[in-house]
Amino acid sequence: MRAAIYPGSGKPIVIETIADPEPGPGDLLIRVDRCGICGTDLAMTKGGAWDFGAGVQFGHEYAGTVVDVGREVTGWKVGDPLAVLPSVACGQCETCRAHGNNVLCRESPARASVGFAQYARIPASVATPLPKTLSMADGALIEPMAISLYGTQMAHVRPGERVLVLGGGTVALYAIWWARRLGAGRVVAMSRSSRRRDLCLEMGADAFVAFGDNEVGEVVEALGGAPQVVLEGVGAPGMLGRAVQHAAPFGRIVSLGFCTAPDPVIPAVASYKCVSLHFAVGYSMHEFLFIADLLGRGHIHADPKAIVTATVALEQLPAMFETLRGPNAETKVHVRC
Repeated sequence: MRAAIYPGSGKPIVIETIADPEPGPGDLLIRVDRCGICGTDLAMTKGGAWDFGAGVQFGHEYAGTVVDVGREVTGWKVGDPLAVLPSVACGQCETCRAHGNNVLCRESPARASVGFAQYARIPASVATPLPKTLSMADGALIEPMAISLYGTQMAHVRPGERVLVLGGGTVALYAIWWARRLGAGRVVAMSRSSRRRDLCLEMGADAFVAFGDNEVGEVVEALGGAPQVVLEGVGAPGMLGRAVQHAAPFGRIVSLGFCTAPDPVIPAVASYKCVSLHFAVGYSMHEFLFIADLLGRGHIHADPKAIVTATVALEQLPAMFETLRGPNAETKVHVRC
């Protein structure tokens, strides 16, 4: 089969022919249809301190169709469509038992982040059934939607509350989507560029504010008061301090941006507001199943696929990576595998 391989040390992605995977007793073999390119994919293949390593197959936002079933697997058959939760959990360690967040499990030896390929072998435990009403494009968006749902739920958004979302990328756009779904009264999106203003509004924001000298006043005016919840989805130094600056007294801040560099916060400023600051990564199977069911039933306020701006073939993936590393007009790019 053809698969994307990262050679390591920041070298360009290559498409190689490798052996077809075969399912083990508890596995499913799927024909991958769509896999989304994530900011993490770009960050982990540039040769920095946070890096996939040499010779790694990768890709974690994907969906496909079952083509073979392991002998111990029940409930699945050839032809079933599914989305993949790409982090495999052992289910037995303290973190798994207490929290169920697959990403935080350090005990499982299995990997399922192998979506940039024609075929993928995955444990049946991370397969999410797709309702027949959903497309493969829908399925490939469940993973990024689950990230934003997990973090937005951590903020405990109450009906009618004022919410500020920092950023205009995928995580921020879906944080807007979930804040609206979870009952926020008003939602304001804020970013340094107005390029994704229309997408922010389509996902459910009531207003868009650009970073600037007057941003605090503009946010207060747009929300009708300081935000009680701030969802940070940029992941760049300076964003945590900005979130504290905007938050109302006793406000709740959730960092979803996954910044990998120091990001200073002045504790005294946060203390004088009694704000709480939480950090979120990952998800559980609960989020995946909930999203698949919700999208399958319809009656949603905005189509999550609106953020998909391009779909390219697997062979075009290396060139698209280089495009996304520079100035570009894309939001979410899907790869047809």
